[in-house]
Amino acid sequence: MTGSTTKKVIIHRFDREPLRGFVNPQVYLTAKGVELLTVAGAIVEVPFSEIKTVCFVKDFHAADLNREKRLFATRPKTEGLWVRMRFRDDDCMDGIMANNLLLVDPQGFTLVPPDASLNNQRVFVPRAALVELQVMGVVGSPLRKPRKTPAPETQLRMFD
Repeated sequence: MTGSTTKKVIIHRFDREPLRGFVNPQVYLTAKGVELLTVAGAIVEVPFSEIKTVCFVKDFHAADLNREKRLFATRPKTEGLWVRMRFRDDDCMDGIMANNLLLVDPQGFTLVPPDASLNNQRVFVPRAALVELQVMGVVGSPLRKPRKTPAPETQLRMFD
C-alpha cells in the first residue's frame, strides 16, 4: 500500500467510532473486509459485518457523512442508476451507481453521493450493511440516443 495511489477514507461503522486512514482503490477489498492503513501507520482489516460505509473523502476533518446531504431532493442529472439504500439501522441514503453490471463488486456497491462537491466524493457500501437496495430510476440511459433527422430539402439550391 505504498505510492501515490492511496486515497483518504473514513470508515463509518455500526455502533463504533469511525476509522480514518488510507486505502489502495485497486486492492482495498479483501475476502473478509476492507484493508486500511490507519493514520497511526497500522494496517488493519475491518470486517464487512462492522462497516456501514467507506467514504472516499477530500479531508479527514471536514463534516461527516451524517451531516451531509443524504437523499436527492429532485431527480438527479448525473447519468447512472439512481438507488436508495436502507441500512440495518434503518438509515437511508441515495446515490448514483454506474449503469454497468461489470462494475458491481461482489462485496458491495460503489456510488456517488447526492452532493459529491462536499467532502464525500465516492462511497462504498458493503452488502452486509444493507437491508434493502431499491432502484429509483435510470438517468441518461445509453439505450436512447437522440435521433438526428435530416433537414428537409424544401429550399432551392442556388449553385448546382
